[in-house]
Amino acid sequence: MPSSLMWVAVVHNILSKQGFNVRSFGTGTHVTLPGPASDKRNVYDFKTTYDQMYNDLLRKDKELYTQIVILPMLDRNKRIKPRPERFQNCKDLFDLILTCEEKVYDQVVEDLNSREQETCQPVHVVNVDIQDNHEEATLGALLICELCQCIQHTDNMENEIDELLQEFEEKSGGAFLHTVCFY
Repeated sequence: MPSSLMWVAVVHNILSKQGFNVRSFGTGTHVTLPGPASDKRNVYDFKTTYDQMYNDLLRKDKELYTQIVILPMLDRNKRIKPRPERFQNCKDLFDLILTCEEKVYDQVVEDLNSREQETCQPVHVVNVDIQDNHEEATLGALLICELCQCIQHTDNMENEIDELLQEFEEKSGGAFLHTVCFY
């Protein structure tokens, strides 16, 4: 997804623990993880397993990648699935897609709008901007979890989601992006 998978891992973990059926995806051409400097990132192909990434970073600098929480994140991720998945390669249908970065939101919406519509099933795409650090990722994940719980308890998501998002914008002080695409 974005420059790091920190918030993806935290959001995925919190939602999963609350019983939500969660899948996480990247949207870029490669998986990019932080490196020793902002211009020295670790770039992997989507075919690279989390175990391979973990071992590569362990070999490069165990202390650094443990300190910046990349090794623990990769360890958690490899227990969920073998490797990252790219959204554009997934043809499964979803009711709700959450993104945590506007660039990713734009990529998801662009991909969905470029697909041939087969079922005309709506999918709500919502962006909740989260800064990519552990503290903001945790706060953002809790907000997203609360949002998902509220959506789950609506009688009609189609009719109630806009009002619900407005309430969450007021509560969080941030603006959420929202659009409906069709499969």
